[in-house]
Amino acid sequence: MNKQFLPVDLVINSKEDLLPYYQELIDRQLESPEDLGAFLKDVSDLESAVSEDMAWRYIRMTCDTQNKEHEQAYLNFVQEIQPHLAPLEDQLNNKIAQCEFAADLELDAESYHIYFRGIKGATEIYRQENIPIFTEIQTLAQEYAAIQGGLNVEWEGKTLTLQQASNLLLNTDRTIREQAWKLISDARLAVSDKLETLFSKMVQLRHQVAVNAGFENYRDFTFKSLGRYDYTANDCKEFHQSVEAAVVPLMRDLMAMRKDLMKLEAIKPWDTAVDPTGRKPLKPFENGQDLLEKGLACLGTLRPFFRECLDTMKTHNLLDLDSRLGKAPGGYNYPLAKTNMPFIFMNASGNLRDVETLVHEAGHAIHSFLMAPLELNAFKNTPSEVAELASMSMELLSMTGWESFFSDKKELNRAKAEQLEGILGTLPWIAQVDAFQHWIYENPNHSIEERKAYWQSLNKRFGTGMVDYTGFEHVAESSWHKQLHIFELPFYYIEYGIAQLGSIGIWKNYLENPEKALDQYQDFMKLGYKVSIPKIYETAGVKFDFSSDYITELMKLVQWEWSQSMDQQ
Repeated sequence: MNKQFLPVDLVINSKEDLLPYYQELIDRQLESPEDLGAFLKDVSDLESAVSEDMAWRYIRMTCDTQNKEHEQAYLNFVQEIQPHLAPLEDQLNNKIAQCEFAADLELDAESYHIYFRGIKGATEIYRQENIPIFTEIQTLAQEYAAIQGGLNVEWEGKTLTLQQASNLLLNTDRTIREQAWKLISDARLAVSDKLETLFSKMVQLRHQVAVNAGFENYRDFTFKSLGRYDYTANDCKEFHQSVEAAVVPLMRDLMAMRKDLMKLEAIKPWDTAVDPTGRKPLKPFENGQDLLEKGLACLGTLRPFFRECLDTMKTHNLLDLDSRLGKAPGGYNYPLAKTNMPFIFMNASGNLRDVETLVHEAGHAIHSFLMAPLELNAFKNTPSEVAELASMSMELLSMTGWESFFSDKKELNRAKAEQLEGILGTLPWIAQVDAFQHWIYENPNHSIEERKAYWQSLNKRFGTGMVDYTGFEHVAESSWHKQLHIFELPFYYIEYGIAQLGSIGIWKNYLENPEKALDQYQDFMKLGYKVSIPKIYETAGVKFDFSSDYITELMKLVQWEWSQSMDQQ
Protein backbone atom coordinates (compact mmCIF):
# COMPACT_ATOMS: atom_id res chain seq x y z
CA MET A 1 0.00 0.00 0.00
CA ASN A 2 1.28 3.49 -0.84
CA LYS A 3 2.21 5.00 2.53
CA GLN A 4 3.25 8.38 1.11
CA PHE A 5 -0.15 9.65 0.05
CA LEU A 6 -1.29 10.46 3.59
CA PRO A 7 0.90 11.82 6.39
CA VAL A 8 1.82 9.10 8.87
CA ASP A 9 0.72 11.32 11.75
CA LEU A 10 -2.62 12.41 10.23
CA VAL A 11 -5.20 13.24 12.95
CA ILE A 12 -8.86 13.49 11.96
CA ASN A 13 -10.69 16.06 14.06
CA SER A 14 -13.09 17.32 11.40
CA LYS A 15 -13.95 16.96 7.74
CA GLU A 16 -11.44 19.71 6.92
CA ASP A 17 -8.63 17.33 7.83
CA LEU A 18 -9.71 14.98 5.03
CA LEU A 19 -11.19 17.14 2.29
CA PRO A 20 -7.86 18.07 0.61
CA TYR A 21 -6.99 14.41 0.09
CA TYR A 22 -10.39 13.59 -1.39
CA GLN A 23 -10.13 16.62 -3.67
CA GLU A 24 -6.65 15.68 -4.86
CA LEU A 25 -7.92 12.23 -5.86
CA ILE A 26 -11.03 13.61 -7.54
CA ASP A 27 -8.92 16.05 -9.59
CA ARG A 28 -6.11 13.64 -10.48
CA GLN A 29 -5.67 12.82 -14.17
CA LEU A 30 -5.49 9.13 -15.07
CA GLU A 31 -3.68 8.48 -18.34
CA SER A 32 -2.79 4.78 -18.20
CA PRO A 33 -3.65 1.50 -16.46
CA GLU A 34 -0.61 2.12 -14.27
CA ASP A 35 -2.02 5.49 -13.23
CA LEU A 36 -5.30 3.81 -12.30
CA GLY A 37 -3.47 1.15 -10.28
CA ALA A 38 -1.57 3.77 -8.29
CA PHE A 39 -4.76 5.79 -7.88
CA LEU A 40 -6.60 2.79 -6.43
CA LYS A 41 -3.83 2.30 -3.88
CA ASP A 42 -4.13 5.91 -2.78
CA VAL A 43 -7.92 5.60 -2.55
CA SER A 44 -7.34 2.49 -0.45
CA ASP A 45 -4.92 4.38 1.81
CA LEU A 46 -7.50 7.11 2.39
CA GLU A 47 -10.29 4.58 2.98
CA SER A 48 -8.09 2.79 5.51
CA ALA A 49 -7.35 5.97 7.45
CA VAL A 50 -11.02 6.95 7.64
CA SER A 51 -12.07 3.40 8.52
CA GLU A 52 -9.57 3.10 11.37
CA ASP A 53 -10.50 6.47 12.81
CA MET A 54 -14.16 5.44 12.83
CA ALA A 55 -13.17 2.07 14.30
CA TRP A 56 -11.49 3.59 17.34
CA ARG A 57 -14.39 5.94 17.98
CA TYR A 58 -16.80 2.98 17.91
CA ILE A 59 -14.53 0.78 20.03
CA ARG A 60 -14.10 3.40 22.75
CA MET A 61 -17.81 4.15 22.82
CA THR A 62 -18.84 0.51 23.14
CA CYS A 63 -16.20 -0.19 25.78
CA ASP A 64 -17.78 2.54 27.92
CA THR A 65 -21.25 3.64 26.81
CA GLN A 66 -21.52 5.99 29.80
CA ASN A 67 -18.50 8.05 28.74
CA LYS A 68 -19.94 11.18 27.15
CA GLU A 69 -16.65 12.17 25.49
CA HIS A 70 -16.44 8.83 23.68
CA GLU A 71 -20.11 9.05 22.72
CA GLN A 72 -19.65 12.57 21.39
CA ALA A 73 -16.55 11.62 19.42
CA TYR A 74 -18.48 8.82 17.73
CA LEU A 75 -21.51 11.01 17.06
CA ASN A 76 -19.24 13.75 15.72
CA PHE A 77 -17.97 11.32 13.08
CA VAL A 78 -21.46 10.07 12.24
CA GLN A 79 -23.09 13.49 12.16
CA GLU A 80 -20.35 15.94 11.16
CA ILE A 81 -17.72 14.01 9.18
CA GLN A 82 -19.28 11.01 7.46
CA PRO A 83 -22.14 12.93 5.77
CA HIS A 84 -19.63 15.23 4.07
CA LEU A 85 -17.48 12.34 2.89
CA ALA A 86 -20.31 10.34 1.32
CA PRO A 87 -20.71 12.57 -1.79
CA LEU A 88 -16.93 12.67 -2.24
CA GLU A 89 -16.75 8.88 -2.03
CA ASP A 90 -19.49 8.72 -4.65
CA GLN A 91 -17.44 10.97 -6.93
CA LEU A 92 -14.46 8.67 -6.50
CA ASN A 93 -16.60 5.61 -7.20
CA ASN A 94 -17.94 7.18 -10.38
CA LYS A 95 -14.44 8.15 -11.46
CA ILE A 96 -13.29 4.54 -11.01
CA ALA A 97 -16.40 3.03 -12.63
CA GLN A 98 -16.11 5.28 -15.68
CA CYS A 99 -12.36 5.07 -16.12
CA GLU A 100 -11.42 3.79 -19.56
CA PHE A 101 -8.54 1.76 -18.10
CA ALA A 102 -10.71 -0.26 -15.71
CA ALA A 103 -11.24 -2.92 -18.39
CA ASP A 104 -7.46 -3.46 -18.58
CA LEU A 105 -7.29 -4.24 -14.87
CA GLU A 106 -10.40 -6.46 -15.06
CA LEU A 107 -8.80 -8.52 -17.81
CA ASP A 108 -5.70 -8.89 -15.68
CA ALA A 109 -7.37 -10.42 -12.63
CA GLU A 110 -10.76 -11.66 -11.40
CA SER A 111 -10.17 -9.67 -8.22
CA TYR A 112 -10.67 -6.43 -10.11
CA HIS A 113 -13.91 -7.73 -11.58
CA ILE A 114 -15.22 -8.29 -8.05
CA TYR A 115 -13.92 -4.88 -6.98
CA PHE A 116 -15.37 -2.93 -9.92
CA ARG A 117 -18.67 -4.79 -9.59
CA GLY A 118 -18.94 -3.48 -6.04
CA ILE A 119 -17.96 0.05 -7.07
CA LYS A 120 -20.59 0.10 -9.82
CA GLY A 121 -23.20 -1.23 -7.42
CA ALA A 122 -22.40 1.56 -4.96
CA THR A 123 -22.80 4.23 -7.64
CA GLU A 124 -26.15 2.78 -8.69
CA ILE A 125 -27.69 3.01 -5.21
CA TYR A 126 -26.11 6.28 -4.08
CA ARG A 127 -28.52 9.16 -3.50
CA GLN A 128 -27.53 12.51 -1.99
CA GLU A 129 -30.87 12.79 -0.18
CA ASN A 130 -30.15 9.59 1.73
CA ILE A 131 -27.08 10.96 3.51
CA PRO A 132 -28.96 12.77 6.32
CA ILE A 133 -31.28 9.76 6.66
CA PHE A 134 -28.32 7.42 7.18
CA THR A 135 -27.00 9.83 9.79
CA GLU A 136 -30.31 9.73 11.63
CA ILE A 137 -30.41 5.92 11.46
CA GLN A 138 -26.89 5.65 12.89
CA THR A 139 -27.81 8.01 15.69
CA LEU A 140 -30.81 5.82 16.54
CA ALA A 141 -28.56 2.73 16.44
CA GLN A 142 -26.24 4.39 18.95
CA GLU A 143 -29.26 5.11 21.14
CA TYR A 144 -30.16 1.41 21.02
CA ALA A 145 -26.61 0.47 22.06
CA ALA A 146 -26.70 2.93 24.96
CA ILE A 147 -30.07 1.59 26.16
CA GLN A 148 -28.84 -2.00 26.03
CA GLY A 149 -25.52 -1.11 27.65
CA GLY A 150 -27.37 0.47 30.57
CA LEU A 151 -29.46 -2.61 31.42
CA ASN A 152 -28.63 -4.36 34.68
CA VAL A 153 -30.20 -6.25 37.58
CA GLU A 154 -29.69 -6.25 41.34
CA TRP A 155 -28.80 -9.63 42.83
CA GLU A 156 -27.86 -10.21 46.46
CA GLY A 157 -26.65 -6.65 46.88
CA LYS A 158 -24.66 -6.58 43.65
CA THR A 159 -25.40 -4.88 40.35
CA LEU A 160 -24.97 -7.33 37.48
CA THR A 161 -24.96 -6.82 33.72
CA LEU A 162 -27.49 -8.98 31.90
CA GLN A 163 -24.60 -11.08 30.60
CA GLN A 164 -23.44 -11.73 34.17
CA ALA A 165 -26.98 -12.37 35.38
CA SER A 166 -27.55 -14.91 32.62
CA ASN A 167 -25.10 -17.23 34.38
CA LEU A 168 -27.76 -17.67 37.06
CA LEU A 169 -29.88 -19.44 34.46
CA LEU A 170 -27.35 -22.28 34.65
CA ASN A 171 -27.95 -22.74 38.38
CA THR A 172 -29.30 -26.14 39.38
CA ASP A 173 -31.74 -24.50 41.85
CA ARG A 174 -34.91 -23.93 39.85
CA THR A 175 -36.12 -21.18 42.19
CA ILE A 176 -32.94 -19.19 41.59
CA ARG A 177 -33.26 -19.64 37.83
CA GLU A 178 -36.85 -18.44 37.87
CA GLN A 179 -36.01 -15.37 39.94
CA ALA A 180 -33.08 -14.50 37.71
CA TRP A 181 -35.05 -15.01 34.48
CA LYS A 182 -37.82 -12.75 35.74
CA LEU A 183 -35.34 -10.04 36.76
CA ILE A 184 -33.65 -10.16 33.35
CA SER A 185 -37.03 -10.12 31.59
CA ASP A 186 -38.26 -7.21 33.72
CA ALA A 187 -35.13 -5.23 32.84
CA ARG A 188 -35.74 -5.81 29.14
CA LEU A 189 -39.47 -5.12 29.41
CA ALA A 190 -38.78 -1.81 31.13
CA VAL A 191 -37.32 -0.49 27.85
CA SER A 192 -39.52 -2.53 25.51
CA ASP A 193 -41.89 0.27 24.51
CA LYS A 194 -38.97 2.61 23.95
CA LEU A 195 -37.26 0.07 21.69
CA GLU A 196 -40.46 -0.62 19.73
CA THR A 197 -40.88 3.10 19.04
CA LEU A 198 -37.22 3.51 18.15
CA PHE A 199 -37.34 0.55 15.77
CA SER A 200 -40.50 1.81 14.07
CA LYS A 201 -38.63 5.04 13.29
CA MET A 202 -35.76 3.01 11.86
CA VAL A 203 -38.07 1.00 9.62
CA GLN A 204 -39.66 4.12 8.14
CA LEU A 205 -36.29 5.79 7.59
CA ARG A 206 -34.87 2.69 5.93
CA HIS A 207 -37.90 2.35 3.70
CA GLN A 208 -37.44 5.95 2.60
CA VAL A 209 -33.80 5.22 1.77
CA ALA A 210 -34.94 2.37 -0.47
CA VAL A 211 -37.64 4.40 -2.20
CA ASN A 212 -35.20 7.26 -2.81
CA ALA A 213 -32.81 4.81 -4.48
CA GLY A 214 -35.54 3.38 -6.70
CA PHE A 215 -36.21 0.13 -4.83
CA GLU A 216 -39.56 -1.32 -3.84
CA ASN A 217 -38.36 -2.11 -0.32
CA TYR A 218 -35.35 -1.88 1.97
CA ARG A 219 -34.67 -5.61 1.70
CA ASP A 220 -33.95 -5.31 -2.01
CA PHE A 221 -31.88 -2.15 -1.43
CA THR A 222 -29.83 -3.90 1.24
CA PHE A 223 -29.15 -6.93 -0.94
CA LYS A 224 -27.61 -4.55 -3.46
CA SER A 225 -25.74 -2.51 -0.85
CA LEU A 226 -24.33 -5.68 0.76
CA GLY A 227 -23.21 -6.91 -2.64
CA ARG A 228 -25.26 -10.09 -2.57
CA TYR A 229 -24.55 -11.10 -6.13
CA ASP A 230 -24.21 -14.83 -5.48
CA TYR A 231 -27.65 -15.56 -3.97
CA THR A 232 -31.14 -14.03 -3.80
CA ALA A 233 -33.95 -13.31 -1.36
CA ASN A 234 -35.64 -16.49 -2.55
CA ASP A 235 -32.50 -18.46 -1.70
CA CYS A 236 -32.77 -17.05 1.83
CA LYS A 237 -36.35 -18.26 2.01
CA GLU A 238 -35.18 -21.70 0.87
CA PHE A 239 -32.72 -21.59 3.78
CA HIS A 240 -35.59 -20.83 6.18
CA GLN A 241 -37.60 -23.77 4.85
CA SER A 242 -34.62 -26.13 4.90
CA VAL A 243 -33.82 -25.30 8.53
CA GLU A 244 -37.46 -25.69 9.46
CA ALA A 245 -37.51 -29.14 7.85
CA ALA A 246 -34.07 -30.47 8.80
CA VAL A 247 -33.17 -28.84 12.13
CA VAL A 248 -36.32 -27.88 14.07
CA PRO A 249 -37.38 -31.56 14.52
CA LEU A 250 -33.95 -32.33 16.02
CA MET A 251 -34.35 -29.47 18.49
CA ARG A 252 -37.79 -30.76 19.38
CA ASP A 253 -36.28 -34.17 20.18
CA LEU A 254 -33.60 -32.57 22.36
CA MET A 255 -36.20 -30.54 24.25
CA ALA A 256 -38.30 -33.67 24.82
CA MET A 257 -35.20 -35.39 26.20
CA ARG A 258 -34.58 -32.39 28.48
CA LYS A 259 -38.13 -32.55 29.80
CA ASP A 260 -37.79 -36.25 30.59
CA LEU A 261 -34.39 -35.90 32.25
CA MET A 262 -35.58 -32.99 34.39
CA LYS A 263 -38.85 -34.81 35.22
CA LEU A 264 -40.90 -31.69 34.51
CA GLU A 265 -44.57 -31.42 33.69
CA ALA A 266 -43.76 -28.37 31.61
CA ILE A 267 -40.50 -26.72 30.53
CA LYS A 268 -40.44 -23.06 31.50
CA PRO A 269 -38.16 -20.50 29.82
CA TRP A 270 -35.81 -20.62 32.82
CA ASP A 271 -35.30 -24.38 32.29
CA THR A 272 -33.71 -24.31 28.83
CA ALA A 273 -30.06 -23.51 29.63
CA VAL A 274 -29.35 -25.50 32.82
CA ASP A 275 -27.75 -28.93 32.61
CA PRO A 276 -30.75 -31.31 32.48
CA THR A 277 -29.09 -33.92 34.69
CA GLY A 278 -28.51 -31.47 37.55
CA ARG A 279 -24.78 -30.93 37.14
CA LYS A 280 -23.30 -27.57 38.08
CA PRO A 281 -22.47 -25.19 35.22
CA LEU A 282 -19.17 -25.67 33.47
CA LYS A 283 -16.59 -23.16 34.65
CA PRO A 284 -13.98 -23.02 31.89
CA PHE A 285 -12.15 -19.91 33.18
CA GLU A 286 -12.11 -17.38 36.02
CA ASN A 287 -11.85 -13.98 34.31
CA GLY A 288 -10.92 -12.31 31.06
CA GLN A 289 -7.19 -12.77 31.60
CA ASP A 290 -7.63 -16.47 32.33
CA LEU A 291 -9.88 -16.82 29.29
CA LEU A 292 -7.23 -15.24 27.08
CA GLU A 293 -4.36 -17.38 28.39
CA LYS A 294 -6.34 -20.59 27.96
CA GLY A 295 -7.55 -19.41 24.58
CA LEU A 296 -3.97 -18.84 23.44
CA ALA A 297 -3.02 -22.38 24.48
CA CYS A 298 -6.11 -23.75 22.72
CA LEU A 299 -5.36 -22.01 19.42
CA GLY A 300 -1.74 -23.12 19.59
CA THR A 301 -2.78 -26.77 19.55
CA LEU A 302 -4.25 -26.24 16.09
CA ARG A 303 -1.40 -24.21 14.60
CA PRO A 304 1.24 -21.99 16.22
CA PHE A 305 0.35 -19.18 13.79
CA PHE A 306 -3.17 -18.94 15.22
CA ARG A 307 -1.75 -18.35 18.69
CA GLU A 308 0.78 -15.84 17.37
CA CYS A 309 -2.02 -13.68 15.99
CA LEU A 310 -3.70 -13.27 19.38
CA ASP A 311 -0.35 -12.94 21.14
CA THR A 312 0.37 -9.96 18.89
CA MET A 313 -3.01 -8.44 19.79
CA LYS A 314 -2.33 -9.03 23.48
CA THR A 315 1.00 -7.22 23.17
CA HIS A 316 -0.74 -4.22 21.57
CA ASN A 317 -3.67 -4.15 24.05
CA LEU A 318 -6.19 -4.96 21.33
CA LEU A 319 -8.57 -7.04 23.46
CA ASP A 320 -11.34 -6.07 25.92
CA LEU A 321 -12.88 -9.29 27.16
CA ASP A 322 -14.60 -8.83 30.56
CA SER A 323 -18.25 -7.90 31.04
CA ARG A 324 -18.81 -4.79 33.17
CA LEU A 325 -21.42 -2.15 33.87
CA GLY A 326 -21.76 0.46 31.14
CA LYS A 327 -20.17 -1.71 28.48
CA ALA A 328 -22.20 -2.33 25.34
CA PRO A 329 -23.53 -5.90 24.98
CA GLY A 330 -22.32 -8.50 22.51
CA GLY A 331 -18.97 -9.18 20.96
CA TYR A 332 -17.13 -8.24 17.79
CA ASN A 333 -13.81 -8.26 15.95
CA TYR A 334 -13.13 -4.83 14.43
CA PRO A 335 -10.39 -4.72 11.76
CA LEU A 336 -8.07 -1.72 12.01
CA ALA A 337 -7.50 -1.03 8.34
CA LYS A 338 -4.21 0.92 8.54
CA THR A 339 -2.69 -0.88 11.50
CA ASN A 340 -3.55 -4.21 9.84
CA MET A 341 -4.48 -5.71 13.19
CA PRO A 342 -7.98 -6.13 14.65
CA PHE A 343 -9.58 -5.39 18.03
CA ILE A 344 -11.61 -8.03 19.90
CA PHE A 345 -14.48 -6.87 22.12
CA MET A 346 -16.66 -9.21 24.19
CA ASN A 347 -18.48 -9.59 27.51
CA ALA A 348 -16.99 -12.60 29.27
CA SER A 349 -18.76 -13.69 32.45
CA GLY A 350 -17.28 -17.13 33.01
CA ASN A 351 -19.30 -19.62 30.95
CA LEU A 352 -18.87 -21.88 27.95
CA ARG A 353 -20.58 -19.38 25.67
CA ASP A 354 -17.68 -17.02 26.33
CA VAL A 355 -15.19 -19.64 25.12
CA GLU A 356 -17.23 -19.93 21.94
CA THR A 357 -17.24 -16.14 21.54
CA LEU A 358 -13.49 -15.83 22.02
CA VAL A 359 -12.58 -18.49 19.46
CA HIS A 360 -15.23 -17.09 17.10
CA GLU A 361 -13.70 -13.62 17.24
CA ALA A 362 -10.24 -15.18 17.06
CA GLY A 363 -11.27 -16.70 13.73
CA HIS A 364 -12.12 -13.22 12.49
CA ALA A 365 -8.84 -11.89 13.84
CA ILE A 366 -6.76 -14.59 12.15
CA HIS A 367 -8.62 -13.81 8.94
CA SER A 368 -7.57 -10.15 9.31
CA PHE A 369 -3.91 -11.12 9.76
CA LEU A 370 -3.97 -13.44 6.74
CA MET A 371 -5.50 -10.73 4.55
CA ALA A 372 -3.04 -8.05 5.67
CA PRO A 373 -0.72 -8.47 2.63
CA LEU A 374 -3.55 -7.79 0.14
CA GLU A 375 -2.84 -4.62 -1.81
CA LEU A 376 -6.23 -2.88 -1.55
CA ASN A 377 -8.41 -2.29 1.48
CA ALA A 378 -11.41 -3.33 -0.64
CA PHE A 379 -9.92 -6.82 -1.06
CA LYS A 380 -9.99 -7.18 2.75
CA ASN A 381 -13.64 -6.15 3.03
CA THR A 382 -14.99 -9.66 2.68
CA PRO A 383 -18.74 -10.23 2.56
CA SER A 384 -20.14 -11.57 5.81
CA GLU A 385 -20.77 -15.02 4.32
CA VAL A 386 -16.98 -15.29 4.02
CA ALA A 387 -16.01 -13.46 7.22
CA GLU A 388 -18.31 -15.64 9.31
CA LEU A 389 -17.00 -18.80 7.65
CA ALA A 390 -13.62 -17.97 9.20
CA SER A 391 -15.04 -17.38 12.66
CA MET A 392 -17.65 -20.12 12.87
CA SER A 393 -15.22 -22.72 11.54
CA MET A 394 -12.83 -21.82 14.35
CA GLU A 395 -15.57 -22.56 16.92
CA LEU A 396 -15.61 -26.19 15.75
CA LEU A 397 -11.94 -26.59 14.87
CA SER A 398 -10.88 -25.23 18.27
CA MET A 399 -12.64 -28.06 20.10
CA THR A 400 -9.43 -30.05 19.43
CA GLY A 401 -7.72 -27.79 21.96
CA TRP A 402 -10.43 -27.43 24.58
CA GLU A 403 -8.30 -29.43 27.00
CA SER A 404 -6.90 -25.98 27.81
CA PHE A 405 -10.24 -25.16 29.41
CA PHE A 406 -11.24 -28.62 30.67
CA SER A 407 -8.68 -30.99 32.17
CA ASP A 408 -11.43 -33.45 33.12
CA LYS A 409 -12.36 -35.64 30.11
CA LYS A 410 -16.00 -35.89 31.13
CA GLU A 411 -16.29 -32.11 31.39
CA LEU A 412 -14.54 -31.79 28.04
CA ASN A 413 -17.04 -34.07 26.34
CA ARG A 414 -19.90 -32.32 28.10
CA ALA A 415 -18.63 -28.99 26.72
CA LYS A 416 -18.39 -30.42 23.20
CA ALA A 417 -21.93 -31.80 23.44
CA GLU A 418 -23.23 -28.42 24.62
CA GLN A 419 -21.41 -26.69 21.76
CA LEU A 420 -22.95 -29.00 19.18
CA GLU A 421 -26.37 -28.68 20.77
CA GLY A 422 -25.89 -24.93 20.48
CA ILE A 423 -25.47 -25.27 16.71
CA LEU A 424 -28.82 -27.03 16.49
CA GLY A 425 -30.41 -24.22 18.49
CA THR A 426 -28.68 -21.42 16.61
CA LEU A 427 -29.74 -22.34 13.07
CA PRO A 428 -33.51 -22.01 13.73
CA TRP A 429 -32.92 -18.70 15.52
CA ILE A 430 -30.93 -17.38 12.55
CA ALA A 431 -33.69 -18.46 10.15
CA GLN A 432 -36.31 -16.84 12.39
CA VAL A 433 -34.45 -13.52 12.65
CA ASP A 434 -33.91 -13.41 8.90
CA ALA A 435 -37.51 -14.34 8.08
CA PHE A 436 -38.66 -11.63 10.50
CA GLN A 437 -36.62 -8.98 8.69
CA HIS A 438 -37.90 -10.04 5.27
CA TRP A 439 -41.46 -9.55 6.53
CA ILE A 440 -40.68 -6.24 8.26
CA TYR A 441 -39.27 -4.56 5.18
CA GLU A 442 -41.68 -6.18 2.73
CA ASN A 443 -44.44 -4.67 4.92
CA PRO A 444 -42.93 -1.36 6.10
CA ASN A 445 -46.27 0.14 7.15
CA HIS A 446 -47.06 -2.56 9.71
CA SER A 447 -48.12 -1.62 13.23
CA ILE A 448 -46.27 -2.56 16.41
CA GLU A 449 -49.05 -5.02 17.26
CA GLU A 450 -48.79 -6.66 13.83
CA ARG A 451 -45.03 -6.91 14.31
CA LYS A 452 -45.45 -8.61 17.67
CA ALA A 453 -48.00 -11.02 16.22
CA TYR A 454 -45.73 -11.94 13.31
CA TRP A 455 -42.81 -12.58 15.63
CA GLN A 456 -45.04 -14.87 17.68
CA SER A 457 -45.99 -16.76 14.53
CA LEU A 458 -42.28 -17.26 13.84
CA ASN A 459 -41.78 -18.46 17.40
CA LYS A 460 -44.24 -21.23 16.57
CA ARG A 461 -42.65 -21.97 13.20
CA PHE A 462 -39.04 -22.18 14.36
CA GLY A 463 -39.49 -23.04 18.04
CA THR A 464 -39.97 -26.49 19.51
CA GLY A 465 -43.42 -25.68 20.91
CA MET A 466 -42.35 -27.30 24.16
CA VAL A 467 -41.42 -24.24 26.25
CA ASP A 468 -44.38 -22.98 28.27
CA TYR A 469 -44.59 -19.16 28.22
CA THR A 470 -48.02 -19.04 29.86
CA GLY A 471 -48.22 -15.74 31.68
CA PHE A 472 -45.10 -14.47 29.92
CA GLU A 473 -46.34 -14.12 26.36
CA HIS A 474 -45.31 -10.44 26.44
CA VAL A 475 -41.71 -11.57 27.01
CA ALA A 476 -41.80 -13.98 24.07
CA GLU A 477 -43.30 -11.42 21.69
CA SER A 478 -40.42 -8.99 22.28
CA SER A 479 -37.57 -11.51 22.57
CA TRP A 480 -36.11 -10.17 19.32
CA HIS A 481 -35.13 -6.92 21.06
CA LYS A 482 -31.92 -8.56 22.31
CA GLN A 483 -30.71 -9.23 18.77
CA LEU A 484 -28.67 -6.14 18.02
CA HIS A 485 -28.33 -6.97 14.30
CA ILE A 486 -32.02 -6.25 13.76
CA PHE A 487 -31.52 -2.72 15.04
CA GLU A 488 -27.97 -1.92 13.99
CA LEU A 489 -27.17 -4.17 11.01
CA PRO A 490 -30.36 -5.12 9.19
CA PHE A 491 -30.17 -8.34 7.15
CA TYR A 492 -26.67 -9.03 8.46
CA TYR A 493 -27.58 -12.29 10.18
CA ILE A 494 -28.38 -15.06 7.73
CA GLU A 495 -24.67 -15.01 6.93
CA TYR A 496 -24.14 -16.74 10.26
CA GLY A 497 -26.40 -19.55 9.12
CA ILE A 498 -24.78 -19.84 5.69
CA ALA A 499 -21.35 -19.83 7.30
CA GLN A 500 -22.47 -22.33 9.95
CA LEU A 501 -23.22 -24.81 7.20
CA GLY A 502 -19.83 -24.15 5.64
CA SER A 503 -18.09 -24.45 9.00
CA ILE A 504 -19.61 -27.88 9.62
CA GLY A 505 -18.29 -28.90 6.21
CA ILE A 506 -14.80 -27.64 7.09
CA TRP A 507 -14.98 -29.45 10.44
CA LYS A 508 -16.06 -32.64 8.64
CA ASN A 509 -12.99 -32.31 6.41
CA TYR A 510 -10.83 -31.70 9.50
CA LEU A 511 -12.04 -34.89 11.17
CA GLU A 512 -11.08 -36.81 8.03
CA ASN A 513 -7.76 -35.05 7.22
CA PRO A 514 -6.71 -32.36 9.75
CA GLU A 515 -3.69 -30.86 7.96
CA LYS A 516 -5.39 -30.67 4.56
CA ALA A 517 -8.48 -29.05 6.10
CA LEU A 518 -6.38 -26.46 7.96
CA ASP A 519 -4.45 -25.68 4.77
CA GLN A 520 -7.74 -25.12 2.94
CA TYR A 521 -8.99 -23.02 5.86
CA GLN A 522 -5.99 -20.71 5.64
CA ASP A 523 -6.04 -20.69 1.83
CA PHE A 524 -9.59 -19.36 1.67
CA MET A 525 -8.85 -16.67 4.25
CA LYS A 526 -5.79 -15.45 2.33
CA LEU A 527 -8.03 -14.80 -0.70
CA GLY A 528 -9.91 -11.96 0.97
CA TYR A 529 -12.61 -10.89 -1.48
CA LYS A 530 -10.77 -11.39 -4.75
CA VAL A 531 -13.04 -14.12 -6.12
CA SER A 532 -16.76 -14.96 -5.84
CA ILE A 533 -18.27 -16.42 -2.67
CA PRO A 534 -18.88 -19.88 -4.23
CA LYS A 535 -15.20 -20.01 -5.31
CA ILE A 536 -14.09 -19.02 -1.82
CA TYR A 537 -16.19 -21.84 -0.34
CA GLU A 538 -14.76 -24.20 -2.94
CA THR A 539 -11.23 -23.16 -1.89
CA ALA A 540 -12.24 -23.96 1.69
CA GLY A 541 -13.26 -27.43 0.51
CA VAL A 542 -17.02 -27.03 1.06
CA LYS A 543 -20.27 -26.37 -0.82
CA PHE A 544 -22.21 -23.12 -1.04
CA ASP A 545 -25.59 -24.81 -0.71
CA PHE A 546 -28.85 -24.04 1.17
CA SER A 547 -30.82 -27.14 0.20
CA SER A 548 -32.67 -29.33 2.68
CA ASP A 549 -30.73 -32.39 1.50
CA TYR A 550 -27.38 -30.74 2.17
CA ILE A 551 -28.41 -29.43 5.58
CA THR A 552 -29.79 -32.85 6.50
CA GLU A 553 -26.45 -34.43 5.55
CA LEU A 554 -24.54 -31.98 7.76
CA MET A 555 -26.95 -32.45 10.66
CA LYS A 556 -26.27 -36.18 10.61
CA LEU A 557 -22.62 -35.44 11.37
CA VAL A 558 -23.56 -33.04 14.18
CA GLN A 559 -25.96 -35.62 15.64
CA TRP A 560 -23.35 -38.37 15.48
CA GLU A 561 -20.60 -36.31 17.12
CA TRP A 562 -23.06 -35.06 19.74
CA SER A 563 -24.09 -38.61 20.64
CA GLN A 564 -20.42 -39.65 20.89
CA SER A 565 -19.70 -36.78 23.28
CA MET A 566 -22.79 -37.62 25.32
CA ASP A 567 -21.75 -41.27 25.63
CA GLN A 568 -18.30 -40.29 26.95
CA GLN A 569 -19.50 -38.03 29.78
